[in-house]
This record gives sequence, C-alpha cells and structure tokens, in this order.
Amino acid sequence: MLNKLTIKKRNALFGYIFILPWIIGFFLFTAFPFFYSIFLSMSKVTISPTGIETKWIGLTNYFNIFTKDVNFPLILAESIVSLILSTPMIVVASLIMAVLLNGKFKGRTIFRGIFFLPVIIISGPVISELMTNQAAKIVEPNKYLIYKFFSMLPKVISSPILYVFDNLVIILWFSGVQILIFLAGLQKIDTSIYEAAYIDGASSWEIFWKIVLPYVKPLILINTIYTIVEMASFPNNKINTAITSKMFEMGNVYSYSATMSWTYFLVEFLLLGITFLILKERNK
Repeated sequence: MLNKLTIKKRNALFGYIFILPWIIGFFLFTAFPFFYSIFLSMSKVTISPTGIETKWIGLTNYFNIFTKDVNFPLILAESIVSLILSTPMIVVASLIMAVLLNGKFKGRTIFRGIFFLPVIIISGPVISELMTNQAAKIVEPNKYLIYKFFSMLPKVISSPILYVFDNLVIILWFSGVQILIFLAGLQKIDTSIYEAAYIDGASSWEIFWKIVLPYVKPLILINTIYTIVEMASFPNNKINTAITSKMFEMGNVYSYSATMSWTYFLVEFLLLGITFLILKERNK
C-alpha cells in the first residue's frame, strides 16, 4: 500500500505516525485541564465546604487584568520585551557556537558536552539558585570600559547590547538544544561543497554566507520557535511567577491565574505567528 503513495503523501503519513503518541497523550492527559482552564478563566471560582463552585462571568476577568490590575500589563510588557531581546541573541550565539564546534580540533567532543550540560540541569533548582543569587550575570559589568561606552549611546542602540552584558550567562545557558540542532544541520553539509568553494577561491566568510547560512536557514526558524517557547515557559520569569502567586488568591481562586495564563499564551502565540511569517521559507 505504501508503494502506491507519492513521496509527499508517504512523508506526511510518517510524520503523523511520529506525532501520534503526542496526540494520544494530549487527549488522554492534557485535553481536559486545557479546556477546563479556559472555562475557569471565564468564571468566578469559590471554594466551599462542598467543593469548587463556579459562576460564569464571561470576559470580565480579561477586562479586569488590564483595567484593575496595575501590575499585570507592566509585567506582561516586560516579559515580552525580554523575550524579544533574548531570542535573537540565543539563536545567534547558538549558530556561532555550532559553527565553532563543527570544526576539527582536539577535544571537541568534550566541548560539545560542556555546552549541552546546562540542558540536563536546567529543569532543576540550579538555574533558580543562580538567578536568585545574581550568579547568572557578569559580576559588576558597569565597571568595564566597554560597558560604560555602550551605556553612553542612545537608548535604542544601547539597550539590546547592555541586555546581552547583563544576561550573558542566561543566553549561553539556554543555547544547548539550539546548538545541537544547528550542529546536526551543519554535519549534513557535504564536505565536497566546502572543498569546491575553497578551490574557487572563496573565503571562510563567503562560505558562511553563501553555503552555511542557506543550509541552516530552516533550522533558524525551528530554533527561534523553540527558544520563544522555552523562554516563555521558564518558571522563573516574572510573568510565570505572577501567575503562580495569583493561583490561590482569595476571591479569585484559579480563575484569575487562568485568565493571566491564557492572555500570556495568546500574546506568545501571536509572537510565534509573526516569527513564522518573518522566517518561513519563501517559494521562489
């Protein structure tokens, strides 16, 4: 039966087979809390001796978080700005590190392991402790001359650069998976292409722009989407901390935090859509 299918349909079939376990898991374990949280965000929830009681109030909670809560819009805006600044830095840093680690040198396996190591412990308390104790930042970056130079520039130019200085460790910390994906793509480029380019007199800079970058361009989209989702779901960012703190607030049990969560999700989904439109491959 597979022999009768076109290559495109066969690839699509295999794709659905690969995501089938996730689809089954979603409907078994995630679908009910997923849709129930939407219901809670449009309800007033109270806890009584008989259990949880809900009263349908429509979009009232969504209006309240922007009109009555003075902190949520500010935290949301700050989180989105942080996400927009961090994502390109992480993707660019990942690509640079992947290109370097793809070279032939002694001990490259050890270095690859070092850069992937944060991925293993990022879900644990280590990164939380680092951020809490300000150990994830460069120690007193403002004492360096280059930091002072950039701080004197107009804010539009200086803000992204100073953000890198202040969050350099975090940027490298979140680059592990992206480096691995880029590295896998780089290793698929036939070495004969590099050899032919060098014979034609191409420099390393030209090879990067004319050969490497076009090959990894689809991976840039994948890594950007992955980074946005990873950074947005990181439990220690301000918006997720605010959502958690509101979960058991008197008079707004579950409902207010659910409203904040879905608002954050919609903004993040919009950001992912814009990213896809910007980075998707155009048909020539």
